[in-house]
Amino acid sequence: MFEELESSGSIFHLPAARFVRGTGDLDLSTAFHGHRAGSPLGPAAGPQSQMAQNLVLSWLGGCRVMELKTVQVLDELHVPRPCIDVRTVGLNAEWSQELKLEESLDEYVKGAMLIEMLRSGPVAPAAGFGETVFDMSVGYDLHGIRSRRVLDFIAGMLDCGAAVERFRRQIPDRFRHLRDLDFPTRLSDTITLSTFHGCPPDEIEKIMDFLMRELGVHAIVKFNPMLLGPEEAGHLLHDVLGYTDLRMPGSAFERDTTWEQATAMVERLGATAAELGVGFGVKFSNTMIVENGGGFLAPGVGEVYLSGQPLHVMAIQLVRRFRRAFGDRFPISFAAGVDRRNFPDAAALGLVPTTVCTDLLRKGGYGRLAGYYAELATRMAGASASDLDALVLGAYGNAGRALESLGLDGGDPALARCRAALAEGGDLRAAAEDELFARWVSATKLLNTETYADRVLADPRYTASGVGSPPRKIGSHLETFDCVTCDICVPVCPNDANFTLGSEQREIEVAKVTFDAETGAWHWWRGEPLRLEQRHQIGNFVDFCNDCGNCDVFCPEDGGPYVMKPRFFGREDDWRQERHLDGFFLASGDGGDRMLGRLGGRELELLAADGGLVFSSTDFRVAFDPAAPEATLEGEARGEVDLTYCNIMDYFRRAILRSSSPTWVSTLAQAAGTRGDPRRSQP
Repeated sequence: MFEELESSGSIFHLPAARFVRGTGDLDLSTAFHGHRAGSPLGPAAGPQSQMAQNLVLSWLGGCRVMELKTVQVLDELHVPRPCIDVRTVGLNAEWSQELKLEESLDEYVKGAMLIEMLRSGPVAPAAGFGETVFDMSVGYDLHGIRSRRVLDFIAGMLDCGAAVERFRRQIPDRFRHLRDLDFPTRLSDTITLSTFHGCPPDEIEKIMDFLMRELGVHAIVKFNPMLLGPEEAGHLLHDVLGYTDLRMPGSAFERDTTWEQATAMVERLGATAAELGVGFGVKFSNTMIVENGGGFLAPGVGEVYLSGQPLHVMAIQLVRRFRRAFGDRFPISFAAGVDRRNFPDAAALGLVPTTVCTDLLRKGGYGRLAGYYAELATRMAGASASDLDALVLGAYGNAGRALESLGLDGGDPALARCRAALAEGGDLRAAAEDELFARWVSATKLLNTETYADRVLADPRYTASGVGSPPRKIGSHLETFDCVTCDICVPVCPNDANFTLGSEQREIEVAKVTFDAETGAWHWWRGEPLRLEQRHQIGNFVDFCNDCGNCDVFCPEDGGPYVMKPRFFGREDDWRQERHLDGFFLASGDGGDRMLGRLGGRELELLAADGGLVFSSTDFRVAFDPAAPEATLEGEARGEVDLTYCNIMDYFRRAILRSSSPTWVSTLAQAAGTRGDPRRSQP
């Protein structure tokens, strides 16, 4: 992380120019269930919040409320691939953490520790902007949540001291000064409940009661957009927005919570939270179930989950309906089609946190977050606001009406001060003082909600005709080497699994040899060399790739980078286990380099030391000096040996290890080399 920043000016391929560090003149901090966060923005529970590097990238982009990816007791799932399609709107077929519970806990702790390291070092944020809150997300039923393993996970988040000490000892000697940091050991005491679509309302209420009463945590219930009911949901999706190709199965509404059930539940849960002295809130919204219309996602999946632009409009209508019923009594978290242009609106509605997923899967990835803050700063300047409460009051011109709705006596001097401050552009907070100011902001949130909910219904950019066309394909097919080298696939991968490989080498020799046992001579055949036209190549780090297919969505060529580009494994055991995948494993140390390769299903080994190469498989073992291969080749072989594979492996070896910018593969290769002589052949 720090080495990449030093050598390339980036962290996990996010350029430093896209880091968001805050500014001293804007206070974007907000409260979240007893905690202070530097900003209301965060990643939604999803692909941007399940691994340590996801959390680091989100944080570098300015996210400060991390809604961690949902965990459940069933943690060995088979998710059909590809599972993400954001060509226009968002569709996905995956819904839960893809790691084991214990692995998830480790990733979240590592992510928090890395963030703390960044806060203390070269990318320290502006004062007040660094505070970060981690919000657990668990599912999906009471039986699973009460299981020993899920409870152990929650306990580990409430007190992660043991994990922190374990990882503290693993900090390399070069960065030993970071071992002394005061890493957080109570990582989270808030939980957002994610339930199955169709989870009975009494089950939801029992889970929430258990979380608050038995575990003592602050709890947020995430509601589904089916709360709208089939008539309103259909009217919005089809008649207002024009997504007539998206069909919502009637069964999705029949098996889900109704609005009446939800409001009654909220009243009871609010009373429970008040009794227990813990925080309670709601979140709008989960994804919408639609039928899989075919196209990109795995065809065997009948129902998929809708996100993005249409969900934004539907979820905002739910926010309006909820606030009409409850006012500003309960805090609202929001996640539905959030992007650069509407993030300031969510802030002006007082939605905390506002979390994003679909938009970060598009071109630019986490780098898009910088635009959110640029837009927010512009909107705050237009509202003469230096903090988020002032933005609420100034965003839509509703502060005057909100003030008059508070029922203040006409002769109240506070009312006169507030009216004057509004008219003269004065300090509204100072004019109102604390208690009145809080009421004023609260009343304005309600009016802002009405204003914005009307606006999105008429905004063409949320309609089927306004979302644009799918990314263009140019008709060519990806191969191992060379492509249009647009590098789009690197930032659109939420896990940073795709990376670039630079090398000055522009040709790879094509050669085959056979051994003549009678004469003891080697016979050579040479073909036209493989010419590399592009300035660099693309690689895929298998350990972080979950075959979601998102890089394929945006790649101009067919085939998918995650499928066609060379795969690199971080551990030899994984390379040996995944025999159905071609790919490479590399170890490098003082004794030399060792590379394992599987090409076309055939397993190969390359050893490089002292300027020489040893290339072998089950039926041959040859050694030579690559500077003079014909003069130095020796060894034994049964049949033909294709040295082209050797040259390909050697190209990748040198490109990885000689790069000025570290990658996951080069870092792990050097770590593997320290555990033994990399030249030693393994069984």
